[in-house]
Amino acid sequence: MTQTLLVLGSANADLVVEVGRRPAGGETVLGGDTVVLPGGKGANTAVAAARVGASVALVGAVGGDGYGSLLRESLESSGVDTALVKTSSRPTGIAYITVTPDGENSIVVSPGANADVSPSDVDSLSFDGAAVLTCSLEVPLETVVHAIGAASRAGVRTVLNLSPVAELPAETLRQLTVLIVNEHEAAQLASDWRSLLELGPSSAIVTLGSRGAAVVQESGVVEVPAIEVSEVVDTTGAGDAFAGALSARLAEGDDLVQAARYAAKVAALSVTKAGAQPSYPTAAEVG
Repeated sequence: MTQTLLVLGSANADLVVEVGRRPAGGETVLGGDTVVLPGGKGANTAVAAARVGASVALVGAVGGDGYGSLLRESLESSGVDTALVKTSSRPTGIAYITVTPDGENSIVVSPGANADVSPSDVDSLSFDGAAVLTCSLEVPLETVVHAIGAASRAGVRTVLNLSPVAELPAETLRQLTVLIVNEHEAAQLASDWRSLLELGPSSAIVTLGSRGAAVVQESGVVEVPAIEVSEVVDTTGAGDAFAGALSARLAEGDDLVQAARYAAKVAALSVTKAGAQPSYPTAAEVG
């Protein structure tokens, strides 16, 4: 184990179509041409981290199909170690994404091979040399819980992007170094940002979209602004870009506020290009 950052999560092919507006129930609208791009919360997070210089490996699964090949190529070309990405008998996960002219998206995910990421995959890991484990929830919850527990016992800092929101054991929440949620997810979990710490994590970050993020620690709340961008093209994967960049900087030793400032900049830059992984900036572009 030579990677300082381990990412456990999904790898999906993103099937993206631009629409003038989202259809109402029972309604059909015409969209643009479908674009196929590499995505998935886990793969996105790993690529975002690798693009800004992290030494990162993804723990996940893809199918033995063309979409799986697309994902492996994107991961490897970005510098992500894919030795821990297994090939499943199930098809590669797919995200069906509609994007409206304002850059906002709606997503339906078919997990496919991601459902095969199991606790036994975690048991085969060595945490030697790892500084951070980052997880998200498009893979089975029991696997995420198992991984967070194993990493915590090994002395590895743990980051969880709790998206989509799911009920976690109290012990798992107590084992978290950083809980990442967006504003809507935070509102589902607690009455206010400070109350997120009462759930158990050592710290929390609430992502605020174009407004940046709020870093919640026992010492108080620090709001980190996003940089202004000239045009929002596509917000797909911006939250994953934040999680990946944050994890990369934590693995390098930054404190949480420093890491969040950097991550907010990466996330803002990511919305200026189409797609998730193809939109992520390099360290040189972040500056």
